[in-house]
Amino acid sequence: MSTVRVKQVRSAIGFPRDQRATLRGLRLGRPGRASELEDTPAVRGMIAKVSHLVVVED
Repeated sequence: MSTVRVKQVRSAIGFPRDQRATLRGLRLGRPGRASELEDTPAVRGMIAKVSHLVVVED
């Protein structure tokens, strides 16, 4: 299965608790951190939820 690389570019301070939990689910937590995940619909939905905090690197 293909993978997607996600990098956090903004801090989650001041954003709702569920968005911070979504970042933890993506294995992120602080700006500059990146993770490589399987490209599934669930992961894409999580990325869409915090799209203002992360960038997808292809």
